[in-house]
Amino acid sequence: MAESYHAIVRHGAYRQRPGAPSARQPFALSDEGLRQASDCGDALAGMLAEHGLSLDPVVHASRQLRAWQTASGIAERLRAHGHRVDEIRETSALAERGLGSVANLTVAEIEAVLAEDPRFGAPPLGWKSDSDYRLPLEGAESLSEAGARVAGHLQAAAEAARGGALTVHVGHGASFRHACAHLGILRRDEVAGLSMFHARALLLCYRGHGRWSHVAGTWKIRAPKDEPVD
Repeated sequence: MAESYHAIVRHGAYRQRPGAPSARQPFALSDEGLRQASDCGDALAGMLAEHGLSLDPVVHASRQLRAWQTASGIAERLRAHGHRVDEIRETSALAERGLGSVANLTVAEIEAVLAEDPRFGAPPLGWKSDSDYRLPLEGAESLSEAGARVAGHLQAAAEAARGGALTVHVGHGASFRHACAHLGILRRDEVAGLSMFHARALLLCYRGHGRWSHVAGTWKIRAPKDEPVD
């Protein structure tokens, strides 16, 4: 099987609700985020030239507005560099961790919901960053479960990709990091110490038979007390 390449891109900066786990908030990119998306398109054009790759004409994005806007800004700049982009294909497979029925509430509000429900105990300290903790609410996922979903998307895209082509995937930092652990790109014990820069691509290579590697781009090192954000 010929090698294929996959750029994973965390969306640009956006107008996030303070205090809320930033999983599936519906808000738009900030002006800074729009600039970051354009800059990412220019950087991806340079990455294509540096590595001698062609561009897959479908850019994949989660259904969150900030991811779609980031993908749109990337596509606009790639077209300006002479690359063909036919479609931004939205998929729920690239979404950040789902919090189910408490989506878009603040951490304090979520903990109050659990405290008022006689069926549930208090969540563990640091639950928001616990890879394996799932809120006991309908529709909720753990970070690891979200990562497995994103890993499935990346694996399917890799199996279908043309050799020597670069496919762009725009989504969310925490689910991408956990996906990389599922794919063997990161060790599980590395995930908590890393994040992703807004709208800066990480280039991955798939060599077939489940073999993935990190080729280019830089992970962001998280300060010890930083909470994981998407």
